[in-house]
Amino acid sequence: MTSGVLLVVASAGAIYLGIAAFRLAQFALRPLELAREFLPTVTILKPVAGDEPNLYENLASFCDQDYDAHYEVIFCLAGTDDAALPTVRRVVADFSWCPAAIAVGRAPGMLNPKVANLAKPGVDPQGEIVVIADSDIRVDRHYLRAIAAGFASQRVGAVTCLYSGVPNATTVSRLGALQIQDEFAPSVLVALALGKLRFCLGATMAVRRRVLEEIGGIAALGNHLADDHKLGEMVAANGYEIELSRYTVGTDVNERRLSELWSHELRWARTHFALAPVGYAFSFLMYALPLALLYLVLSGNLIAGLPLLASVVGLRLVVHYLARYVFHAARDDVALIGPRDFLSLAVWAVSLVGRTVRWREKKYSTAF
Repeated sequence: MTSGVLLVVASAGAIYLGIAAFRLAQFALRPLELAREFLPTVTILKPVAGDEPNLYENLASFCDQDYDAHYEVIFCLAGTDDAALPTVRRVVADFSWCPAAIAVGRAPGMLNPKVANLAKPGVDPQGEIVVIADSDIRVDRHYLRAIAAGFASQRVGAVTCLYSGVPNATTVSRLGALQIQDEFAPSVLVALALGKLRFCLGATMAVRRRVLEEIGGIAALGNHLADDHKLGEMVAANGYEIELSRYTVGTDVNERRLSELWSHELRWARTHFALAPVGYAFSFLMYALPLALLYLVLSGNLIAGLPLLASVVGLRLVVHYLARYVFHAARDDVALIGPRDFLSLAVWAVSLVGRTVRWREKKYSTAF
């Protein structure tokens, strides 16, 4: 019975990989549109909490934009004792031609610390488009033109971006980057094939200021752990479309120990489970490689197991190399695919039990 179930789910996983490969290929063929005439004013909000590797380079990339219209950057920190403050001040000084400000403090009574950092008094975005991007995100000089192009239609209320993982030299970090590029990003594209996008991704949440005001401002997100998902949900509920830009950004994967990566990915997984329990419960199908291997070992059926495994390996490699192409990944970590997929399956299984997550050394419940 167990081997029969594994055969069915592994076969379904192979079908999923085929769909994921197709969606990645479609995304890769999309032209990158950069706005030329429609250039709305933009406010970029950067939540910053603590020093981290490459912080200067990441923050600076948002100040150095090839954008002819006015844009401003507001760096938000919770307190003057934040270790990132000297770096933020250096960025502001080095890019003096870029209108930038530093806002310190936090809004009281909000469970989400990131939103409390952004929704405080003194943060008053003036741009027609408000962009929120995490501190570990890096972009090139065409970023704002790509975001502006997504708002060409008045039906679009928000624009978001897929992101790649930028690893450090450790194997753990490379495993984390593989999860983002080979598993998470394709899953977003597959979901988009089933219906309109109804969520944003934290790597870039760009929203029309008037739409943001309609939904109650940034403060409306204050008691939701997944602020990016909630923002998209509220924008869509108000009748606006959410555009997935062809532009992709990079996010640092700074974990060096497996325990750190496990904690981070478990937080993501339990958050996704809380948001979409039915869909997430079946998301294990994307890990067809370990499922096919388990079927072959447990059943001993070489006639069915070997062709299935060969098909899954081939499809998994296609997904990997298409993802590398889409995200311009410099390093080919094909040898880590097996360990990565087994680790992902383990994270999925554990995420189904419990609601507690750890975020920046504090514990939260996905119930809020």
